[in-house]
Amino acid sequence: MLDVEDSEIFEKPTRGLVAGPNLRYFRRRYFNKAEVAKHNTADDLWVTYLGSVYNLTSLAQEYKGSVLMKPILEAAGQDISHWFDPSTSDIQTHIDPLTGCLKYYTPRGRFVHIPPQLPRSDWANDFGQPWWRQSKYEVGLLSSKTRLIRIINTLTSQEHTLEVGELESMWEILHRYLPYNAHAASYTWKFNGVNLDMDKTLEQNGIVDEDHDFEQLNMDPELYTPALLLYFNDDLTEL
Repeated sequence: MLDVEDSEIFEKPTRGLVAGPNLRYFRRRYFNKAEVAKHNTADDLWVTYLGSVYNLTSLAQEYKGSVLMKPILEAAGQDISHWFDPSTSDIQTHIDPLTGCLKYYTPRGRFVHIPPQLPRSDWANDFGQPWWRQSKYEVGLLSSKTRLIRIINTLTSQEHTLEVGELESMWEILHRYLPYNAHAASYTWKFNGVNLDMDKTLEQNGIVDEDHDFEQLNMDPELYTPALLLYFNDDLTEL
C-alpha cells in the first residue's frame, strides 16, 4: 500500500496558487464502514479484517462460479475480523472432531485457499500464499473512529457534511470533498478564521472531537458539527 506521507508522493508542485500533494499518485489511506458496505457484489467485493480494507474483486473473478467463494460473497462489504486469530493474523483454528488434527475453523463453510477436511486428489495447493496473506488486495485502513464535519463554500454558500476518519489529513478530507467541488484546491480552508495546515488532521488543527463530551452529557453529538469555511483564491485549479 502506498503511504501518502512518502516524500515522493507528497512533493509540493505549484498548481496555480495552491501547493499540495501530487494527486497523480494520491491514494486514500482511510475508509469508513459505510464506504466499504457499498462494495457488496461479486463484481465489486470489499471486506475488512483486523483494521484493514481489502478489495477481493479480482479473487472473486478468478474463482467465479466456485462454491468456495460462497462464504466470501456472503460477507461482501462487511467486517470478517472474527474469522481471524488476532495474535497470528491467520484464520482461526480448532481441533477437528473427525481427524483429531488442528484445522482451520470455518463455521460458515470452507472457502478459497482453505484445504479440505480430508486428503483429496483434486486439491490444488500451488497458489502460493493464501489470499488473506497477500498484500496486493489491501487498499487502505479502516477508520476506527469517524466524525462529521461541515464544509461551507463561502463563494456559493453551498454546505456539505462529510464523515471523515479522525486520522485523515486535511488533504485527504479535501480529496473526499472533490465530488462536490472539483476546484477545492483553489480555496483557502479555514476554521474560526485561522488557515488550516492541510498536512495535519482536524485534531492537530485545533478542531477537537467533542463526541465523547456530548455522550457523557447524554446529548446527541450531532447537535454540533464543526464547520470549515472555504475562501476562493481566484484560481481555477481542478483536481
